Amino acid sequence: MRWNFWTLVAAFTWGLLLLLLFLPVGSVLLGGFYDAQGDATFANYQRLLTEPRFQRAFLNTLVVGFGGMFGALLLGSIMAFCLSRFEIRGSRFVSLMAILALVSPPFIGAYSWIVLFGANGLVRRGLRDVGVSIPPIYGLAGILMVFAFKFYPYVYLMVSGALGNVNRSLEEAAESLGLTPWQRVRKISFPLVFPALSAGGLLALIHAIADFGTPQLLGRGYNVLATEAYTLYSAEVGSNMSMATAISVALILLSMIFVLLQRYLSRRNVYHGNLINKPVKIRLSGWRNALAHAAVYLIGFCGALPVIISAIYSFRKTRGPVFQPGFGLQSYERILYNLGDVVRNSLVFSVSAVALIVAAGTLIGVLVARRTNLNTSLLDGAFMIPYVMPGIVIGIAYVSVFNGPPLALTGTALIIVLSIFIRRLPYAVRTTSTALRQISPSLEEAAISLGYSPFRSFLKVTVPLILPGVIAGAMLSFVTAINELSSSLVLYVGRTITMPVRIYQLILDGDFGTAAALSSLLLVISGIAVYAAFRFMGRDERSLL
Repeated sequence: MRWNFWTLVAAFTWGLLLLLLFLPVGSVLLGGFYDAQGDATFANYQRLLTEPRFQRAFLNTLVVGFGGMFGALLLGSIMAFCLSRFEIRGSRFVSLMAILALVSPPFIGAYSWIVLFGANGLVRRGLRDVGVSIPPIYGLAGILMVFAFKFYPYVYLMVSGALGNVNRSLEEAAESLGLTPWQRVRKISFPLVFPALSAGGLLALIHAIADFGTPQLLGRGYNVLATEAYTLYSAEVGSNMSMATAISVALILLSMIFVLLQRYLSRRNVYHGNLINKPVKIRLSGWRNALAHAAVYLIGFCGALPVIISAIYSFRKTRGPVFQPGFGLQSYERILYNLGDVVRNSLVFSVSAVALIVAAGTLIGVLVARRTNLNTSLLDGAFMIPYVMPGIVIGIAYVSVFNGPPLALTGTALIIVLSIFIRRLPYAVRTTSTALRQISPSLEEAAISLGYSPFRSFLKVTVPLILPGVIAGAMLSFVTAINELSSSLVLYVGRTITMPVRIYQLILDGDFGTAAALSSLLLVISGIAVYAAFRFMGRDERSLL
């Protein structure tokens, strides 16, 4: 075999995957076959299949997954149809609210709804004062509501793009044949956008199954697989690492099934737009116009509510953890004087992880896109694994592998950086490989024919052409990195605590003012990164997916 630069890149990539992915995942897969004493057994999986507690958690995981998916499908489809087919005033503002819902962490959404509809929530108190009593938001209903408003942008962004590319001639032909508007939607538009609809729904399903923070904060006894795994791992007395790894295996398999289904459907999601005969937006009037505007603004407002609530409550006057009448900056003062290390940790860890992601992801993306063979095809498939791994599973896997010699990383900042790096690396690989497929390889070949080495031709020719996409991908990777909760919650120690983990702890402790201020700061940082990404992507919201 002839060794060159790209051969070394391939060898490095397999080594990276072996150390940071296959070894931890393998430990999880094998760990479920051992009991607490280290003896081989099938008892963990037998308990998982037969014990009512875990059967209930598995069923609950499917319920919140599919329930969140159907809620996201309903809200996202309504918004996509209205904004794509009708003239809506402020449509750009509504899209911005959808993006805010997408980039805000789910647990912040859970916190905001607790502030409004919790046991002593603002709305519940107001309704109670006028004699109306409603149940608090805790439990299944609250989880599903948060998931629906959090994940509907996946459906909205994908379906709106598909609807915008439907050939108007097809609908006009159907209309000339006497089909009613409802029949045209059912027989023409729906089949054309079904791949986008199903792919967006499955994205919502995958994220709902993997989510830890929302069920943990709102569940109040409604446990899912992710919360059960964390409970078993973190119990001060009776911690059961082997059972936690068995549950992690179930989560991996469940997520893998749905990701494979999503990838299959997304490959069918190819639309060839007719730029001279695209759909024309209709100007509605009367009650129909009012209904369309009310629907999209209500969905957008509810999705962006976590941002609004966090911003308002961050400026509420507080005395300790208790809110006082009026507004003040006490919560931000506590961040400035007591939580500066938490903010610094999040920024340093995220920037470090993104720097590694950009460097490795760009090289691997070039390898996958330009050197197509069995080796790179296997690499491309291997990068599906970190995509399907829920954060709680990565955290548990890293603790089990890197808790002693030769790599005793548990409790260090490096283990958090590496966990973020391996989970987000597939996004950079996909972004780079997609951008490269639009660039002819002949440009690099011409540089090589003029005497450049393959590596130098890559730096001088290819990198400048794909740089906007790389930077945009880096910004979006930064957003997901700085908002990471589940893996960091397992891996942190006192000196490596991050902003999402501290927000989670503050909510559990009832210090909502400081949690709101820290959440607002996290959202501002995320918003700046998303804005920077839009600048490089040409403000195409669908590029977020």
